[in-house]
Amino acid sequence: MNGRKRPSPALVLAVVALFVSLSGTAVAAGVVPLATRALSADNAKKLQGQTPAAIVAKAAQTPGPASSAAGLVAVKQAGDALAGNSGREFMIACDGGKKVISGGFASDGDVIAFDSRPMSDAAWGMYLANGGDGNANVTLYAVCMG
Repeated sequence: MNGRKRPSPALVLAVVALFVSLSGTAVAAGVVPLATRALSADNAKKLQGQTPAAIVAKAAQTPGPASSAAGLVAVKQAGDALAGNSGREFMIACDGGKKVISGGFASDGDVIAFDSRPMSDAAWGMYLANGGDGNANVTLYAVCMG
């Protein structure tokens, strides 16, 4: 009789589970990127070396939801200023017949928004505050549809 004992089924199962879990971590860490490379190569073939601008231009010419929606959406912007250490309500309206679907702002100062919401079907409002000592330029945006 041989002095070696066979490993128990539980030990065999534990070792198999360990290798499976380690291989999954290796794939997630990018050690085994074969599937990712294959997917990238397949997508590159489909794009045929086109630039992003060429793809967008081609999509705009293709009839369908993307090309028809592009003409319906417009971004309106307006400039304003906000005095230092102050806050107030700002509003920007869409051109006639268009409905507002979103809005926002950009600033060159320490300006934060405390509120941003539709004021009506055609206007977007924001309460902005300037935490800096000097005046801040503010550009208001409204995304309009129609």
